[in-house]
Amino acid sequence: MKRIVVLGSTGSIGRQTLEVVLANPDKLKIVGLVAHKNDALLEQQIALCHPEVAVLTEGAAGKSLQKRYTGGTKILCGEEGLMEAATWPGADTVVGAMVGYAGLRPTLAAIAAGKNIALANKETLVAAGQIVMDAVAYYNVSLTPVDSEHSAIFQALRGGAKGEVKNLIITASGGPFRGKTRAELEQVTLEQCLKHPNWSMGPKVTIDSSTLANKGLEVMEAHWLFDMPYDKIKVLVHPESIVHSLVEFVDGSVLAQLGNPDMRLPIQYALSWPERFDYAFETLDLVQRHQLTFEAPDLESFPALQLARECGMAGGILPCVFNAANEEAVNLFIQGRISYLDIYRITEKMVGKFGNSECTLENIEAADGATRLVVKREWA
Repeated sequence: MKRIVVLGSTGSIGRQTLEVVLANPDKLKIVGLVAHKNDALLEQQIALCHPEVAVLTEGAAGKSLQKRYTGGTKILCGEEGLMEAATWPGADTVVGAMVGYAGLRPTLAAIAAGKNIALANKETLVAAGQIVMDAVAYYNVSLTPVDSEHSAIFQALRGGAKGEVKNLIITASGGPFRGKTRAELEQVTLEQCLKHPNWSMGPKVTIDSSTLANKGLEVMEAHWLFDMPYDKIKVLVHPESIVHSLVEFVDGSVLAQLGNPDMRLPIQYALSWPERFDYAFETLDLVQRHQLTFEAPDLESFPALQLARECGMAGGILPCVFNAANEEAVNLFIQGRISYLDIYRITEKMVGKFGNSECTLENIEAADGATRLVVKREWA
């Protein structure tokens, strides 16, 4: 029985994680839930899962739940509550499903407390990949990827030795604007961005998917997860989102992992590894999904992918700057304060604004804070 804390339980990945856990009651158990401020949904999840601890990081929402809740779950709030849940003594696995840079500190705390990590929060590795992977090695815990692309690579790599790998090939759906020119993207609306053709995700990831910034973050994440140089990490557009990623070996063999565009499959594998559990949800029907197509990414219309790769190769604090600038720009776009193409323009400008320095926790926290401050000051 794996005992699980979910950081970000009311988000898209968090909700689907609970579905997976509840479908495997003899193998998985929720002992902790952490959300930001959705107290109504968290209260429903508490009633469903009966965790030992539940946290709302937004203070007012947490205090409201504490006042009205009368059950057996310990209700905490704020940053202290988040860190207590991330290191909960009764847990052995922590699902990192918080959105953005906010997931870094609780993930590091969970690792230091000896918890195995199922990681959906790619920004943690983008901003502090060396620090996180060093901690994983030092504390001798496992880190399994939840992202469908990295789960696919993780599974395909079981088909050969690391020295036999020629390329990792990360697939991208191309998002809702595949085939559009840069000029055609000038008038894109938030509503259009949020209509992803295949996946049901939260707004931040959905917008990042439309700009291909998300794929750039995944390239950086793959570099750290699989200890692979950037020149061996490729991106391939696959509109159907059935082939989740591939590994090309030196003998010409290419191993791919296929499945429906459903995050419950990679979530379950991240929690079941090194085993495979029976799957309670819809499985892939290749007769129904009879067509699979592939094409190169359009870096002229969607330059965020290349910028992310360049930041990853430069290393230091630049991946953190890219992530922070993109995160804040996406927030401004959601608020209607900037245009769609301004997301990239702001990110590019901020990456060029900062000199690089060593990737220490102190440096990346300073870079993250400074980047966000400038974006808010100049564009909010």
